[in-house]
Amino acid sequence: MSAAAAPTFPPLLQGMGLRGAQDPFEVACAQAALGCDAGLVVYNVSASHLRAAIVFAPEAPLRQAVAAMIVCGVGFQNALGALAPPEVAVHLDWDGGIRVNGASCGGLAVNASSRDAETVPDWIVVGLTVPLKPKAGTDPGADPERTWLSEEGCVEVAPETLLEAWARHTLLWVNRWLDEGARPLHAVWRGLAHGRGEPATFTIAGRTEAGTFVGVDEDFGLLLRTGQETRLVPLTELLNKGEQP
Repeated sequence: MSAAAAPTFPPLLQGMGLRGAQDPFEVACAQAALGCDAGLVVYNVSASHLRAAIVFAPEAPLRQAVAAMIVCGVGFQNALGALAPPEVAVHLDWDGGIRVNGASCGGLAVNASSRDAETVPDWIVVGLTVPLKPKAGTDPGADPERTWLSEEGCVEVAPETLLEAWARHTLLWVNRWLDEGARPLHAVWRGLAHGRGEPATFTIAGRTEAGTFVGVDEDFGLLLRTGQETRLVPLTELLNKGEQP
């Protein structure tokens, strides 16, 4: 973790700071499997990356509860949108990717205790990875499809402040999701979704899904159109997604 003061979190959330190569997503999943309380925020802030994960205790079947990843994505967009200069645009890929000014800039991963879509899982963990600046020797212009916060006018955004804001905005959206259902979440996410209505390709569980990204179903499953056919890829297909962006 950086030398800055440890981040503080709102009530109901508890922080666990890591150092070195420890992966917050893996640690959070391990803590969840051991029975830790919901609201644990595991984080690791280095010079090059902000990495964090939040543990949730769902009360709905997995097919609905996995939308915690959507909640965390909207929470991050709200957080960075509030801290970054107004010209910085933040959008979300369906599969958890984060887009800053159109380029890939980290993303979210999700895991759960169960793979049964109709079972209420014991826990869900959503992980966040955000690249802060290029590593030494990296040419920022070598891949125009990828970027870092420092390259997009966010040098003054302290990673600890961004982490606190992500936790705070995510908690606000969790409460709204629980109180009002998925409708408000759908409404805001549609405005943030990158590439909706355009040709898209996603790599999911080792296979490629391609077509026109027409939207999502009520449980945020991906709707892809190829010719006259529209097929559904459930959001649960992203569970235990390999390495984080």
